[in-house]
Amino acid sequence: MKAISYRETGDPEVLRLTERPVPEPGPGEVRVQVKVSGVNPTDWKNRRGSRPGESLPFPEVVPNQDGAGIVDAVGPDVTGLEAGQRVWLWEAAWQRADGTAQEYVVLPARQAVPLPDSASFDLGASLGIPALTAHRALTVGESGPDRLSPGALTGRSVLVAGGAGAVGHAAIELARWAGARVITTVSSPEKARLASAAGAHHVVNYRTENAAEAIRELVPDGVDLVVEVAPGPNAALNQAVLAPNGTIAVYANNGGEELTLTIRPHMVTNARYQFVLVYTVPSQAKDHAVADVSAAVADGALRVGEDAGLPLHRFPLASTADAHAAVEKAVVGKVLIDVA
Repeated sequence: MKAISYRETGDPEVLRLTERPVPEPGPGEVRVQVKVSGVNPTDWKNRRGSRPGESLPFPEVVPNQDGAGIVDAVGPDVTGLEAGQRVWLWEAAWQRADGTAQEYVVLPARQAVPLPDSASFDLGASLGIPALTAHRALTVGESGPDRLSPGALTGRSVLVAGGAGAVGHAAIELARWAGARVITTVSSPEKARLASAAGAHHVVNYRTENAAEAIRELVPDGVDLVVEVAPGPNAALNQAVLAPNGTIAVYANNGGEELTLTIRPHMVTNARYQFVLVYTVPSQAKDHAVADVSAAVADGALRVGEDAGLPLHRFPLASTADAHAAVEKAVVGKVLIDVA
């Protein structure tokens, strides 16, 4: 089978098209014929490492956490999945050598989730890390909820920073599905169009208007929850618009590693900062996220494509290096690799 792999850290050029034997599933595992592989920022960050030429935890690594395809074989002790079933995949390469940038991948059955016939492989490959991250960010508030479903966020306001990104897109759609009032910030008219297409009720361009004033005008009592991609640059804005007992869920470090907070205003409002890394989220919370995201897919609440606010950028398997480079350059939309 064809696969993309690398043997040391570095630029996208370390990725090579190789031939590998088709793997066999062991106990509790399934083999999936990958149709589409999704690329996330952590995929290129893991490939790059802290410096070029770094040794890897495995002799050879196939990148990419997310994907979608068809179950090809089922190992012993697997229930609920069978050959021929359509599935979406998550965290395929987390602490493992085999991600989804290959024609067949073997992984724990828990990480292959049934994909309805009504959902495309493109959507399936776009779920994984973005949707699970968004779910976690939307469910860490002190007063809950810890699950998402229609009506779970009714009466709450959510601010999504960077609504045109993959996680921001998923957060808008999941929050809308759960009944929240959704506000998002963007940096251009084009991104505003995408965020509106995703379902945001209100879009604020922070480059052309005073974001704090605009958001406070929309939600005078403040927002209950912030889904934050750039905590450093947005610290003052979040302080200005957060409601009492509100939560700021941080899932990325865009704009730098440093975060400076003014203590007293946050103390007065009993503000909560919650940091989110989906890979190390507690197991039960992750199971809940997978179940809720699947329910949202079944309801048609999660969508991809230009009309849905998340443009798709496609690459063939042999051009995985170009796909990684596109994500590294922060292309707007979702980068997918056509494997099969």
